[in-house]
Amino acid sequence: MDVETIGSVGEFPFIDRIVARLGPSRPDTVVGAGPDDTAVLRLPGGRLQLATADSQVAGVHFLPDRTPPAWIGRKAAAINLSDIAAMGGAATHALAVLAAPPDTPADFALAIVDGLAAELARWGADLVGGNLTRGPALMLDVALLGEVNAADLLLRSGARPGDAVMVTGDLGAAAAGLAVLLAEADGRTVAAPPHDRDAVVRRQQWPSPRLDVAPLLGRAGATAAIDVSDGLAADAGHIARRSGVGLRIEAARLPVSEATRRVAVALGVDPLQWAVAGGEDYELLFTARPAAADDLAARVAAATGVPVTRIGMVTDGPDTVLARADGSVQPLAGGWRHFG
Repeated sequence: MDVETIGSVGEFPFIDRIVARLGPSRPDTVVGAGPDDTAVLRLPGGRLQLATADSQVAGVHFLPDRTPPAWIGRKAAAINLSDIAAMGGAATHALAVLAAPPDTPADFALAIVDGLAAELARWGADLVGGNLTRGPALMLDVALLGEVNAADLLLRSGARPGDAVMVTGDLGAAAAGLAVLLAEADGRTVAAPPHDRDAVVRRQQWPSPRLDVAPLLGRAGATAAIDVSDGLAADAGHIARRSGVGLRIEAARLPVSEATRRVAVALGVDPLQWAVAGGEDYELLFTARPAAADDLAARVAAATGVPVTRIGMVTDGPDTVLARADGSVQPLAGGWRHFG
């Protein structure tokens, strides 16, 4: 008889099983386990506390022999900070657990912590404690707290038919950077300009959370949001399911940098594949009231220098689709899954 495993169940179905086993939430829990990456807890005085956690594991999330140790720490901070940004909030305090084999060089481990603390401090958060433990592989786990005004809170569940679908920055660069690192690890030469190679690798190893954008969205007309961690297709699907809507994404509108395009040429890859399914860009994908969308994009760009692109619209559903320039329409599919 075959034994059911997490891998055979799949990442998100297994999370659903975990949530189903939990008891009723406390009265001060606004959003608990399951609906969003970040929990929302009620604080006195009308403020809301945000709580999230995520891990970086050697060989799964980073290549330890090809990543500066400080950048391992910075990325571990950034991916959690991005969850707080997706809720419209600001980060405050973090705890971290570092698991490492006993032969890990002390300076290497301290550089990881330096990078973690520096990236948190960059966005106003303090590293206030944690734990050090022995482990078979290097792993850095971060739990992060933040706060948000109730009026600024963004969830995945607020999208409505007719809303514009928007994204910050550009897509596919992190996947391009990973492809470069894996090719180089295999001894292959990537025939892309060095500055393009370095640009996409940096995006993969040290993403920039959009905490400067987050406070500008909710009151300016944004209706739902998520950060692009598992890939545009997967994360757009989360908004669609939680909101009970469909999404139509226009392939020709997806913002892809020239560096990503040139690396794609060098590796013989369609950059649209990276933009749709690559993941780890940590841009903000959000929906907005159609009448507010253009003004919101202009306001964000003026205040932060971060471009915002309208890439589609919310539909009655239930399908989430990619419309290509040739007029064809296909399911919007792909993205990262830890367990299939």
